[in-house]
Amino acid sequence: MARERNEAVLADLIALRAERQPDLDVLTFERWSLGRPGLVDEVRTYAQLAENANRLAAAFVRRGLAPGDRFALMMRNHPEFVEALIAASITGCVAVPIDPRTRGERLAFTLRDAGCRGVVAADYCLPALSAVRASTPEVEWMLVLASGDVAEAPPLEGDAVEPLGEVLAVPAATVDVRLATADDPLQIIYTSGTTGDPKGVVFPNARFGAFAFLGALLGYRPDDRPYTGLSLTHGNAQAVTLGPSLYLGLRAVFSRRFTKSRLWDVCRRYGCTTFSMLGGMATAIYSEPPRPNDADNPVRMVIDAGMPAAIWEPFERRFGVRVFEWYGAIEGGLAFKPIDEGPIGSFGKPVIGLDMRIVDEQGDECPPGVVGEIVSRPSTGEAATVAYFRNEDASRAKTAGGWLRSGDMGHRDADGWFFFDYRKGGGIRHNGDFINPGFVEKVLAEHPDVSDVFVYGIPAASGAPGEKDVVAAIVLRPGAGVDPGSIFTHCRRGLEANAVPSWLQIVDEIPKTASEKPQERFLLEHFAPDATGVWSETSTRAAAGRGEVG
Repeated sequence: MARERNEAVLADLIALRAERQPDLDVLTFERWSLGRPGLVDEVRTYAQLAENANRLAAAFVRRGLAPGDRFALMMRNHPEFVEALIAASITGCVAVPIDPRTRGERLAFTLRDAGCRGVVAADYCLPALSAVRASTPEVEWMLVLASGDVAEAPPLEGDAVEPLGEVLAVPAATVDVRLATADDPLQIIYTSGTTGDPKGVVFPNARFGAFAFLGALLGYRPDDRPYTGLSLTHGNAQAVTLGPSLYLGLRAVFSRRFTKSRLWDVCRRYGCTTFSMLGGMATAIYSEPPRPNDADNPVRMVIDAGMPAAIWEPFERRFGVRVFEWYGAIEGGLAFKPIDEGPIGSFGKPVIGLDMRIVDEQGDECPPGVVGEIVSRPSTGEAATVAYFRNEDASRAKTAGGWLRSGDMGHRDADGWFFFDYRKGGGIRHNGDFINPGFVEKVLAEHPDVSDVFVYGIPAASGAPGEKDVVAAIVLRPGAGVDPGSIFTHCRRGLEANAVPSWLQIVDEIPKTASEKPQERFLLEHFAPDATGVWSETSTRAAAGRGEVG
């Protein structure tokens, strides 16, 4: 008996749309904003997505991937990312998206923890992957995309490394979908690891199906054209832009990366009517010099997670848009503040079917106005569930008492509107990502001039709620000169860009308790952007130009 197709399954959704609307240009990966003459946008119709995904699926099967086997997916926003994700759904394999900026121990940890048998990556990721090759023996093969984004692509070395273009050049063939049910896993997305090693959240195929159905909740119209420059390795880009667009045929536009200076020009060029933001992006966009044509754009709605209350209405007036605010995490929990509903600064109320509360450390519900942890569970009263890959202890702890414990601190008002205040624990939320201080401290500690280091956060200059800028308090080795430029360069080589400290704070010693715990409050007391021994990359360059530092 033939298997019944299900639109909640990505493989089936694409196959069905390829039959009904084969020639619809549903995805455009724009290259105009890269600013290089001669670049051509990469457009995918439903038929092309289906054909290329089946080519990749056949390649996975030839390499011996069985249902449930994992492969890493490491690239910026390229059409091949989506095609590899569809191929995972076809074959029953599991994609492990990895931010292409990831490197060093964090990259090695993710590949090992997920047990990735192969990697689908862009050529600009090869140096980082090569650096961890010896410590990731589980990786058997690699398919490498020639991105056109590097001046000189690294050579492909080894029999197990193959150009992705060759795989996509073979004649198309249809691979039978190997999923047993929609609950089979599609991908594992790793957390930022704010309180320890990152944890892999297992996403079933049905979860991506839920992304597809978000379009109605987000208020998309049939003639909308969504845009994002957020990475497809992040849940936001998949949930807000990719999933709804594939389901509704909205002709989405993606950039390789977010560029605030070209945002509005991209939207004008492609007729984009919505785009998504998170973290400090709103302030970064608002901080651009005003232009006479700021409000002359086709965007009607911005879908945001973390709009600062102080610029909410000025942002809407200046750019002629409306803000749709929402809240969610890859583990779960979902709330919306539709346009023209609720108070400015709120992220909304939970979706129908979800019970969301603010609780204190004992688990008791906080009264209105009192800050506590944001928790949620199904409104039926059944326990919340989270599946961390190979980590049952963490899964149980995340849902202790039957509630999904977000780790986010917030409050609600008397009318039930929820507000985000800050992140619980030691993590630092910077531009929408949660930065693990331990990873930053490790890289800094490996600099030859650094004797001791402690990383902490200060309220972000952007003013985004819950956002922090990253400060690295550093004790130099005896005899070492002050050379902040060398330290910043070292960080850029060893860390993702978002984890590079905003500030270096050179101190004689890091104040600590008797148990050697750093005392952050004393560092904060002595911190100021213009204080002696405090350096940003901008002030470092200026001082170097004056010959004041090495």
